[in-house]
Amino acid sequence: MTSNRLGELLVRNKLITDSQLVQALQEQKTQGGRLGASLIKLGFIQEDDLASFLSKQYGVPSINLDEFEIETSVVRLIPSEVAQKYQVVPVNRAGSTLIIAMSDPSNIFAIDDIKFMTGYNVEVVVASEAAIRSAIDRYYDQSATLADVMEDLDDIDLELVDEEDNVDVRELEKATEDAPVVKLVNLILTDAIKRKASDIHIEPYEKSFRVRYRIDGVLYEVMKPPMKLRSAITSRLKIMAEMDIAERRLPQDGRIKIKLPGGKDMDYRVNCLPTLFGEKVVLRLLDKSNLQLDMTKLGYEEQALKWFMETIHKPFGMVLVTGPTGSGKTVSLYSALSELNKITENISTAEDPVEFNFAGINQVQMHEEIGLNFAAALRAFLRQDPDIIMIGEIRDFETAEIGVKAALTGHLVLSTLHTNDAPSTINRLLNMGIEPFLVSSAVNLITAQRLGRRVCSECKEVENISKQSLIEAGVPAEEVDDYTCYRGRGCNHCNDTGYKGRVGIYQVMPMFEEIREMVLAGANTSEIKRESMRLGVRTMRQAALNKLKEGVTSFEEVLRCTVSDD
Repeated sequence: MTSNRLGELLVRNKLITDSQLVQALQEQKTQGGRLGASLIKLGFIQEDDLASFLSKQYGVPSINLDEFEIETSVVRLIPSEVAQKYQVVPVNRAGSTLIIAMSDPSNIFAIDDIKFMTGYNVEVVVASEAAIRSAIDRYYDQSATLADVMEDLDDIDLELVDEEDNVDVRELEKATEDAPVVKLVNLILTDAIKRKASDIHIEPYEKSFRVRYRIDGVLYEVMKPPMKLRSAITSRLKIMAEMDIAERRLPQDGRIKIKLPGGKDMDYRVNCLPTLFGEKVVLRLLDKSNLQLDMTKLGYEEQALKWFMETIHKPFGMVLVTGPTGSGKTVSLYSALSELNKITENISTAEDPVEFNFAGINQVQMHEEIGLNFAAALRAFLRQDPDIIMIGEIRDFETAEIGVKAALTGHLVLSTLHTNDAPSTINRLLNMGIEPFLVSSAVNLITAQRLGRRVCSECKEVENISKQSLIEAGVPAEEVDDYTCYRGRGCNHCNDTGYKGRVGIYQVMPMFEEIREMVLAGANTSEIKRESMRLGVRTMRQAALNKLKEGVTSFEEVLRCTVSDD
């Protein structure tokens, strides 16, 4: 079915509007891919609705591939390259008939090609594009399985690299080009994408060497390569990240960019740290396609989102996002900048490092070694006729002072701090040396955040949590009966963890007049916290309990991510 034909049918059936079709066709023209994928990406139609429509249109059944365990003998009937090319998955075989799942049942060329190649009669069922891509990843592992590669590694005999400081770089480079090492490193990088990991940790110890992935905020061990490959694997990653492989005494930073099937790019931010038994390498996966910049989908509660949106649209003042590393602060700031990114605004950011690049925003990478730090960049921004400034992190008095003064002289300043909650951010600024009258005048809003794991929707089940436990966790006694707790049993969909994806937990505190007056009067963090709660601000624990009440997360996650309000 041509794009225009599919689009016309969807418009005729009132599943999308004419303007949405025009927008999706434009998106398809610039980004490539199928029209259906563009419509789904833009949020104009749900994948299940599109699959159901195509099913009715062509009179073929639709299928949920997640509910099927396809036999290996059936998968082997269609080679990986054919499955990738036509985006099809063989589902079952009955006598001389092969049932295949595809997202576009009108693709006669694909059906004829598979008939000719397999010698089977072909019957088609419809599945969503995402489900087919997921099934191809699952059943056609592009680089073999971890177990297969590990078996191959047991038989190889690499020459051990000398561990002295005077390392022979040529020998090291030779070892990194060995096929099993290249294959293993490629597998580690691609397997992390399939498992939706956010970080990869490659760690040497005295008698072991392990690889861990951080998935939904929690680390899981995935493999233990042979110790003899320790230097070769580390050096291979350093070469890919364009680091100095001969330097093993100092930390180094780098970046790896790889191209995946389908033309998708993936960036890895790489850091190498010398430890007692070798270099530990940590890679942060930067997948722009998964970057959620729609603030309404980040997990903000209605009132909190309203306060946040009102504040970032003010012409001046400071908005601070706080929380530990990995709590989603960068995504919150990028979401705010995406909302503010208009042709009428001059936006500049100072970041260390720049994680994602955006058209229309002037992003500056910090280089401490040559004197380009946050304070220096901020001073330069103020001579560049700025409207909106984003500082990656306020770390010292100098940066804080320039940021506060910029907020007081007609600029909107966005930044992050490392504090436990919103009220304690005020004392952090005061401890840095900023005067109370400047803090109360400049800061417009503070938001603290954490990321909690979502209960897997496929294996979600009711969990019996006692009323007493809920009350001790902070649920008001009169509301306990309103809570139904859930947990994930563990399934293939969530790698048997019971969790799939994450949701933001936010404490958003506007600088109400009452709080400004308390800052001027020298109030402590506890007093500011009590006053903010009186004015309607939810604490981190209250926000997490609300996610529990909605059935989004588990009781275990509430206790893991937040502390009691006592």
